[in-house]
Amino acid sequence: MPELALFPAPASAGDERQLPRNIEAEAAFLGAILIDNRVVEDLPVQLQPAHFFEALHGRIFAQAMALIERNSIATPVTLKPFFEGDEAMKAVGGVGYLAQLTGSGAGLIGARDFARQIYDLALLRELVDVGRTLVDNALDTSESVDPQAQIEEAETALYKVAGGEAEMGSVKSFSTASLTALQAAERALNSGGHLSGITTGIASVNAKIGGMHNSDLMILAGRPGMGKTSLATNIAYNAAERWRRDSDDGIPPEKNMGAKVAFFSLEMSADQLATRVLAEQSGVSGEALRMGKISKEQFQQLSRAAQELQTLPLYIDDTPGLTIASLRTRARRLQRRHDIGFIIVDYLQLLQGTSKGGDNRVQEISEISRGLKTLAKELNVPVMALSQLSRQVESREDKRPQLSDLRESGSIEQDADMVLFVFREDYYVAAREPKRPVEGDDVKIHAQHEEWAAEMERVFGLAELIVAKSRHGSTGKIRLHFEAKTTKFSDLADESLAYADYE
Repeated sequence: MPELALFPAPASAGDERQLPRNIEAEAAFLGAILIDNRVVEDLPVQLQPAHFFEALHGRIFAQAMALIERNSIATPVTLKPFFEGDEAMKAVGGVGYLAQLTGSGAGLIGARDFARQIYDLALLRELVDVGRTLVDNALDTSESVDPQAQIEEAETALYKVAGGEAEMGSVKSFSTASLTALQAAERALNSGGHLSGITTGIASVNAKIGGMHNSDLMILAGRPGMGKTSLATNIAYNAAERWRRDSDDGIPPEKNMGAKVAFFSLEMSADQLATRVLAEQSGVSGEALRMGKISKEQFQQLSRAAQELQTLPLYIDDTPGLTIASLRTRARRLQRRHDIGFIIVDYLQLLQGTSKGGDNRVQEISEISRGLKTLAKELNVPVMALSQLSRQVESREDKRPQLSDLRESGSIEQDADMVLFVFREDYYVAAREPKRPVEGDDVKIHAQHEEWAAEMERVFGLAELIVAKSRHGSTGKIRLHFEAKTTKFSDLADESLAYADYE
């Protein structure tokens, strides 16, 4: 095995020599690969050239892997032409060093352990780098001092170190990717409801979109009063409740159709959201609940619902004025602590960008939407962000939203994997109520109100969920039932009407 002395010591003595490394382990591991290329097929971690402390070892590993991936054999002989002009190779005696690596077969016995150690020591060096950067930035007061931003940057850097192994797997072969796709299809088949993602708890919606899928950014938009937050809280509860139920039934996490949920509420407080969920699940009017106009029986219903909700894996963060960087930091922390599998943000336009001195709101929204999409991919969870619509909806005769109605729509539409619109026609019909007739009024006034009442009866309690964009399936519309008293969305009693006239 090559001696450590073959590598020149760093020019500066102190810190560099104290960095965690084991050059002998690197050499033994490379020797094992060059003796038997099959060693790389069964490693506990996915090594990269950057994980080797000695840069020459990293280049040898990279070239060996390139040959192996081309179905060629990596040996000292086949690697020789690639290193004849390498200055670092000349410094350790020339290409004969490749043969020295295979001089001992000890690496074959402990190849897996050597790979793990090389990887772990690389993580330690990354931690050292993060620590040095943190100290340097904290001591540097030449520019504006923003300790909160530095904390967020440090947490981001630490998260990348902690998730390094997952990041190394970001480049996947087609066989790996296709296996993942096959597992999703199997999950949908076994669910009995054609559900390959996390459940929304609404059968007609699941049937249309197949559930909420990991790494997807979903935009749920609508005008004020349409019920965006209500639908989001319905879905949050349904996903969290399904997780609890499947877990209690002994279903393993990878087959669980629910998820632990993080709800970032920038508009409503945590207790207001809790009140909504309590109203939805107890059947008691939210308005009556807030005003205390409830009977003893209703209070008992609330108590039972509250007791059942105590173990619900739903976590609410109602911190106002979050930046997109702060939200991502908090989301990572929640996932580490609680294994979050689904994130909701209410709502997108209340987030702030991180760029300083920028008056361009469109650019800021672009940063926010890209940040949310990055978060979905980084944590590998679905992210649902609620969004406001522009007022141009109100100027049209048909009030159903379109993609162009998204406020600062360009980047939101581009970054989103799915765009959903909530629309309730009864909201607009109710606003058009003509004068209520009284005794002695003209027949025409009575007729107008009767006509309005008939139209109101036709649309009352109906809602539409419009799938305006979907990267994974078709677009279209789903009709739902909306219970205004408890702000609860559900499937229509007559399922045959759910997709009527919308295909």
